[in-house]
Amino acid sequence: MEFIKTSIKNKKLIWQLGKNDFRNRFASTGLGSIWGFLQPFVFMLTYVIVFQYILKVGAAGNDPYAVWFLPGMAIWQSISDIVINATGSIRNYSYLVKKVVFPVDIIPIISIVASSFVAIFLFLVAIAVGFFYGYIPNFLQVIYIVIAMYSFLIAFTRFTSAVATLVPDFAQLLNILMQLFMWFTPVVWNLSMIDGNVFLSRLFRCMPFTYLVSGFRDSFISSNIVTQSHGIYTIVFWIITIAMFVWGNYIFKKNKKDFADVL
Repeated sequence: MEFIKTSIKNKKLIWQLGKNDFRNRFASTGLGSIWGFLQPFVFMLTYVIVFQYILKVGAAGNDPYAVWFLPGMAIWQSISDIVINATGSIRNYSYLVKKVVFPVDIIPIISIVASSFVAIFLFLVAIAVGFFYGYIPNFLQVIYIVIAMYSFLIAFTRFTSAVATLVPDFAQLLNILMQLFMWFTPVVWNLSMIDGNVFLSRLFRCMPFTYLVSGFRDSFISSNIVTQSHGIYTIVFWIITIAMFVWGNYIFKKNKKDFADVL
């Protein structure tokens, strides 16, 4: 696959530009990159305080709410940040697109790397809180879910970055959709709440976002491995991911030659 070969060949360039991208996002501020970590941390802390102590939502079962909530919110914030930034990456790097010798295929990956610094921080926060309450995550399952997350996001943003480059309004539409997906994904509510509705339960469980959020959360509070507890939905997730990659790769390759003209 040309895309995979290009990414491996330019891995050092991707890493360097990814680090520069993350630093440049906050270059004009006094605290610099600290804002990149502080903002999502305060956001997660606010949710814990509001839902656990003010609304007193008991969606965590017998587990502490913070241990139940933080892993799901950590991976969702990571997913949302990566999708939004990688989708607009080609337009943000328009000066590189117009360079004939630059491998345009790696630009969305650069944004994914840049967003990964915050993602790693959020994962560490969730793990630290778990340790505080005496919950030790299944690290093999954590690694699996992280691999699954990046596999899906690379496939998904391969498609969205190409479309957003040709149709700028698509990026705005995706911002709205990601906000809706947050509430339709069991981030702040428990998936067991809809078990009574078989159709909705199956539909929601087939969503890749649900698989990733639930799988990461189960790494902390469930003794079952994700492929066992999610069964057929693991197969559904990988079918969707592979199909999305094939389709996204086709769209990207077909329209790559037009990127410089529309920017």
